Amino acid sequence: MAEDKIYRLLAMQQQLLSGNTLNKKEAAARFQVGEKSIQRDLETLRAYYAGQGNDLLYDREANCYRLEQPAEARLTKSEVLAVCKILLESRAFTEKELDPILNKLVACCTPVQNLRAVQELIGNERFHYVPPHHGQAFVDKLWTLGEAIRDHKVVEMDYVGTHNGTPKHRRVQPVGILFSEYYFYLAAFIEGIDKKEHFANPEDRSPTIYRVDRIAAFTVTHDRFDIPYKDRFQEGEMRKRIQFMYGGKLRHIKFKYTGPNIEAVLDRLPTARVLEELPGGGQLVEAEVFDGNGLDMWLRSQGDWVKMMI
Repeated sequence: MAEDKIYRLLAMQQQLLSGNTLNKKEAAARFQVGEKSIQRDLETLRAYYAGQGNDLLYDREANCYRLEQPAEARLTKSEVLAVCKILLESRAFTEKELDPILNKLVACCTPVQNLRAVQELIGNERFHYVPPHHGQAFVDKLWTLGEAIRDHKVVEMDYVGTHNGTPKHRRVQPVGILFSEYYFYLAAFIEGIDKKEHFANPEDRSPTIYRVDRIAAFTVTHDRFDIPYKDRFQEGEMRKRIQFMYGGKLRHIKFKYTGPNIEAVLDRLPTARVLEELPGGGQLVEAEVFDGNGLDMWLRSQGDWVKMMI
């Protein structure tokens, strides 16, 4: 039956795309058809993959078929290892969400010895992984919010702030998703709020930052909002200036740095640049950042290494 052939093709395709090999005799026994039927299926898949720039190859020594994809279309074992390490170090996900992501990444490694090598290299860190304390699963929530951002749709949400456990209802215009130090954040403009009453800086034109895991409930409405192209929110540009997920005025700062590693400062503040090397040691640095509580805390953490210039 046609349905049986479609099922076979999809199952065989999944097996090959997962990096596994396919033996014709074993496939015939699995699907309870003759080897000639499997051979015809393989020819169909070979023609399909050829159109995608991939090759379905027969390995004579192993007596099996395997899918050969262009090298540039695959993650190398080094790239898989690096991404896995970043995910583990970020501590952004619950174990329930992280495990399938890591499994899918590791499954990209072929041949099998590469897969096993990556598993061993991340095994200890994976075993001792400490998930975020909020314990909230939010990956699907991120995608739904991302669609609202793309479609310019207003979101109504109940948000639980960090200072108390009482949810606040907000109607917002979502414009971006950011990540910083363990948490994902939603950048959004609040509708129908008196800035003079609720904002320390009523003239602040930047979006409000919300931790996604603290959004208790939300609904994407059918109401749309318009932002002129020239005023569109650019996550990349804001991300360079808001390093601590606190709002505030956009401010140009200048400071002397006399610590041991200027690279750490430049990486922490992507807009920073060294103006000059100081005669007695250190550097004169300027940067453009949002002047919030996070900047004050970072400056204090640097101690005597940073001296602000007026």
